[in-house]
Amino acid sequence: MTKITSKAWTLHKGEGDGTPGELVFEDFTFDNINDNEVLVEPLFGCWEGNMSHAVDRRPVDIALQRGEDKVVIGNAGLVRILEKGAKVNTCQIGDICIVFCVGITDKWGYPIRIMGYDAPGTMGVLSRVSKMPGHSVIPIPKNTKYTLGQWAAFSLRYVTAWANHKIALRCWRSQMETANPNEEWVLAWGGGVSFAQGILAKNDGFNVIMVSSGDERLANITKEGMHPIDRRHFADMQYDPTKYASEKEFKRRYIQAENHFIEEVHRISGGKDMAMVVDYIGLPVYRISLKILGRQGVITTAGWKEGMVLTNYRALECIHRHIHVHTHYANYSEGVEAVEYAEKHGWLPEILPNEIYHFTDIPRLKEDYDNNILSYFPIFKINEV
Repeated sequence: MTKITSKAWTLHKGEGDGTPGELVFEDFTFDNINDNEVLVEPLFGCWEGNMSHAVDRRPVDIALQRGEDKVVIGNAGLVRILEKGAKVNTCQIGDICIVFCVGITDKWGYPIRIMGYDAPGTMGVLSRVSKMPGHSVIPIPKNTKYTLGQWAAFSLRYVTAWANHKIALRCWRSQMETANPNEEWVLAWGGGVSFAQGILAKNDGFNVIMVSSGDERLANITKEGMHPIDRRHFADMQYDPTKYASEKEFKRRYIQAENHFIEEVHRISGGKDMAMVVDYIGLPVYRISLKILGRQGVITTAGWKEGMVLTNYRALECIHRHIHVHTHYANYSEGVEAVEYAEKHGWLPEILPNEIYHFTDIPRLKEDYDNNILSYFPIFKINEV
């Protein structure tokens, strides 16, 4: 089989001791495509939290886990199809496609391993030329009304939001068949997926509160018709069970911040608890999420940022009839549905040209992302359109 060499940002495997890695700009050589793959020219990428996790080797060294000396990550973005294998029927040569980052699936098409992350032998968009499974690309409308940067931002976060919201809404309706969404409230903790999901909830008639920080993010929340809460006003509301149990001053400050937060939520909602809470953060906000979740409410997530291990009082959750929803990205049909809905309803984020990073600035982009000084959708340009 012939080989292809491209300039790429690579992540080398570590020594297994958890020491953070770094991205290296170098030649990367890989096998040409097989019958089930496509050769692509990445146009734009969107930096994701899992990319920082991979470089930082937190929670795992993905190159070591995959048994590879080095890997090319990047599971969100937009690509142009250069070549396609004989068995690929999802696209045509020349199509511009979102990256649909499913690598290895179960029999229902849901992801077990993610392309460009933990799926062995896969490549992401951090390369001038890359290859992907044929089931990992979805064409965007040929005469789309929206920019390519918007579609790059859409590719992972919005598809995740679509699939998760669909299940969460069905679960809520399973107990609340006659309830009117116009009289109900949803709260989402800040982040790109939560932002997209909050808009879906609003489009379905719910009143939506979104918690975030940063003036630009809060302004965008307001612009989309949601009610913002500035997370910076509740700096002490970072739940840590160890500190809560052992440090009196931490406990005092936390309870005070928690009470103030509940007051603010109820001020906005007119005293109502939430029908749904969208939580992609985890442990630091899990306790308060359950406190503000109403009876027959749904707490829903498709990922985590801080703290994967959570505990709750099972009896209370049963008494309150809370439903906990956990999903992981989407299957292919859900990705297609999300693209169609986005084009029809304008459900894509705004991307300003001056906020797009150059491909050579990837290390700076990671640093800015990790320091939380970027918008929800950090876009980088890889090749000329």
